[in-house]
Amino acid sequence: MQLPRNILVGSDVLSDIPQVCKDLGLDAAPCLVITGSTTKYIAGSNVHDIMVDEGFDCDILTVETVDYKTVDEVTASAKEAGAKLLLGVGGGGAIDVAKLAATNANCPFISVPTAASHDGIVSSRASVTHNGETTSVEAKAPLAVVADTSIIATAPYRLLAAGCGDIISNYTAVRDWQLAHRLQNTDYSEYAAALSLMTAEMILDSADSIRPGLEGSVRLVVKALVSSGVAMSIAGSSRPASGSEHKFSHALNTIAPNPALHGEQCGIGTIMMMYLHGGNWQKIKAALETIGAPTTADALGIKDEYIISALLKAHTIRKERYTILGEGLTKDAAENVARITKVIV
Repeated sequence: MQLPRNILVGSDVLSDIPQVCKDLGLDAAPCLVITGSTTKYIAGSNVHDIMVDEGFDCDILTVETVDYKTVDEVTASAKEAGAKLLLGVGGGGAIDVAKLAATNANCPFISVPTAASHDGIVSSRASVTHNGETTSVEAKAPLAVVADTSIIATAPYRLLAAGCGDIISNYTAVRDWQLAHRLQNTDYSEYAAALSLMTAEMILDSADSIRPGLEGSVRLVVKALVSSGVAMSIAGSSRPASGSEHKFSHALNTIAPNPALHGEQCGIGTIMMMYLHGGNWQKIKAALETIGAPTTADALGIKDEYIISALLKAHTIRKERYTILGEGLTKDAAENVARITKVIV
């Protein structure tokens, strides 16, 4: 079970990163900051300068893509620099690259998110592109998470709303997990499932208080994302937070010419999968609408036909993971679930 040892969430906490490192016994360790071309100017360069000012031997590396080639290049750079610590500063991409490179280089990494768009900021899973498809792979969990709410609050609100969609998807992920446990004797953790559901309920119950530009909203969502990541670590898999709704999202990524954000697609997937489970999909839809997340194909900017195609393909994604989709939907069933939930009109 891999869990972050330190989690720091608050306003203007970037300057505390050196102390976090020292508390973890990493004082003066050679380190490498991994960031994106945009997030470098938002926080990456600042983190690098803070570490240097505190006496750390620190370099900075900008990444543009999240694929195995980039991960291998960052791993080689980390080893060449003798880095004993990687800091992933940015959105999900930079953090996932740092996570995988740290796994390959056998050194710890610290997650410093600049947006709260999905639970990858704290989980032991990473999304990486391979042969044109995005896959989820096991990786090293962050040793610490430093989330500066003053920075995350300035990110486009769409990212925060997407993070809410990713958390709310825990509802159907846990139902799928329970179903797989009953029908196929899949390993199941009551504690991890309870934590995952509590996290989703936290967002659902607070939907009307999540608003753009509010650090309080950011703090709530970040804490929920952390809890979701911890649930996955306890379970030893992504089961508590990834089920049929994630399969739908991954299928949509391979079909739609311009996919939407991961959390947005998972939110809409949750609406439809909750319908298939016979649950209160209307409550899920209402909460996402209140938050300001998309609940229709039109709001996603994706054609209805791609939604149907993704529903038909979703069961083929990670076939070893049993969900409510079973062996797949018929075309009529796919159209029914999408129309009844008003994802398509």
